[in-house]
Amino acid sequence: MRINGDVVPEYPLSWQARALTGVMWGTLKPASTLLMRHPLALAGAARVGELARLVQAPQPEHVSIVPAAFSDCGGEWVRGGEELEEGKALLYFHGGGYFSCSPRTHRSITWRLSVVARRPVLALDYRQGPVHKLADSLTDALDAYECLLRRGHAPEDVIVAGDSAGGHLTLATLLALRDRGMPLPAAAVCMSPWTDLTDIPRRANRWQDPLLPASRVRWLARRWTDGLDPRDPLVSPVLGDFTGLPPLMIMTGSTEVLRDEGRRVAEAARRAGVPVRYEEWRRMPHVFPILADVLPEARMAFRHIARFLAAAGARPAVRDDEAAA
Repeated sequence: MRINGDVVPEYPLSWQARALTGVMWGTLKPASTLLMRHPLALAGAARVGELARLVQAPQPEHVSIVPAAFSDCGGEWVRGGEELEEGKALLYFHGGGYFSCSPRTHRSITWRLSVVARRPVLALDYRQGPVHKLADSLTDALDAYECLLRRGHAPEDVIVAGDSAGGHLTLATLLALRDRGMPLPAAAVCMSPWTDLTDIPRRANRWQDPLLPASRVRWLARRWTDGLDPRDPLVSPVLGDFTGLPPLMIMTGSTEVLRDEGRRVAEAARRAGVPVRYEEWRRMPHVFPILADVLPEARMAFRHIARFLAAAGARPAVRDDEAAA
């Protein structure tokens, strides 16, 4: 597999994907329209997120979860099995619009990443709004990466990944590390990244996206950039200079309102000489890999991630039995 290229995976759309998309249209998208409209609603959602941290979702028997502590935040080590390379790590930033979700809500992603990357995953519980700022989230991400290096992990043995707002944090972290002269990780994976926080209207997939209302994404961007320069690459990574960054994989759904932001990052990074694997999955919703417990397409996505990491030299080559799993 070559890294540099655009891919539209071929697959028959599953009945599970059709059913879930319909459910999202009827429930989650209207809820998002109401939620991302008033600051009090965001504060309420953040409180609900705090309660969700107490819920223990069932995990496969081979998955282990160990709490982790840092200077201003916590997280958890996720291991998707026993035969992992403990000297290596994958640092993961969950999505949630910078105001909701946690490592717990994204375990269906993190344990599978541990399996395909063959290493423990450090899922960071970084600080979020509305109490904290974007700069606080970025500080936590940088602290966690530097902590891995202090604990003996070589930069080339670290992978960084994230989804949605966590994809934003992934790119901002890479740019900040590069600008500070820090050694960079071996590779990065962004699932449905939110990369443009400037005040732009999103017209592409405005009606097709089954989950995110374009106008509400724009409203949320205004909230988080209040008092900031939205064109700062650490605020809107899509506007950054990607020179010197490690190989990137960007995975989006074809009907997402954020699709074009991921594509623009891929194009800009390639112009800067960065190898980029851009995958656009037909009719898949925002951050569809989180649905791997029920979506066959989402499970397939992790096999694609394994092949990318192998091509980037961040894991051994994918065996035939792995590719068919």
